[in-house]
Amino acid sequence: MSLALPTSDPTRAATPAFAGGGLAHLVLAAVLVLYPAVASDFFLTQIGAYSLILGMVALSLMLLAGYGGMVSLAQLSVAGMAGYAVAIFGLNSSGVHGFGWPWWIVVPFAVLIAGIASALIGAISSRTDGIYTIMITLAIATATFYFTQQNYALFNGFPGFAGIRAPEFWGVFWRDPVPFYYVTLAVAALCYAAVLYAARSTFGLALQAIRDNPRRMRAIGFDVTAHKIVAYFFAGLIAGLAGVLLVWFNGRISPGTINVAAAINILIIAVIGGMRHPIGPFLGALVVVLMQTFAIDLIGAERFNTLIGLFFLVIVFASPDGLLGLWGRFRPRSGQESLGPSP
Repeated sequence: MSLALPTSDPTRAATPAFAGGGLAHLVLAAVLVLYPAVASDFFLTQIGAYSLILGMVALSLMLLAGYGGMVSLAQLSVAGMAGYAVAIFGLNSSGVHGFGWPWWIVVPFAVLIAGIASALIGAISSRTDGIYTIMITLAIATATFYFTQQNYALFNGFPGFAGIRAPEFWGVFWRDPVPFYYVTLAVAALCYAAVLYAARSTFGLALQAIRDNPRRMRAIGFDVTAHKIVAYFFAGLIAGLAGVLLVWFNGRISPGTINVAAAINILIIAVIGGMRHPIGPFLGALVVVLMQTFAIDLIGAERFNTLIGLFFLVIVFASPDGLLGLWGRFRPRSGQESLGPSP
């Protein structure tokens, strides 16, 4: 059974050609590792680290949509569950909860909560396809936002939790710009490598086959629903790691962190970057963060969403595979390796 995919569908991803580009990976790794030598603290955290965090949330969506054909709008909600777990079971200055667990217990516990929450979302939505999956996960994201906003006993309602500090050990405060950037880079690289490995594993190939022809996979004995739920669980672990880093980055979490507009922005990031390869979500996150940081000063905050929408439409019309697709079009001229699969 062939796993080849049409390159015109942005929700589908094939085994990425860029994964074999060892030189490209080495160059990219060198640039990212040396970035703090030339970047200011602002560019390290507000651009570099923040782009990596949003890229990880979008990567969890890419794993589901690209390899599984399941477009979930609830990935930021899953990340938010991990962030709330850090605030509730760790320390905060809001005077609500803050049980004071050590970070090395809180972090894996929060990530596990995110994985389980994502698996539950998968159990609900994996029996549907296409627009129905999108609507179900959008409804879950909306319900999560309103529930956290209105529940004061557990989530402290609208104010949320403030005063959440990143850990301090080995004599280093890990929210300082350089340490935080490297921690974020290491976690993002781990998630990126895990997705690349998963795409080539038996599970990943089965998931792609399920995406292409679920009826045939059921006929030969595969449990399609179970595979989808496991994919949601793995995607939830990635989103959970991003949620932990996000709450350390902001020092707080509230319902505004996981509102519906922010959840949809994750889909926009993934589509802009391209969902044919795991590098796409990070590329899309960098573009959106740069626009959020600098374009608002030029056009005003009230027009920023219009700018993002127009940019999104231009990218989709010019290349259904996002910026990666535009990059791939230059391959015949430059002789450079495409970031996506060969047609």
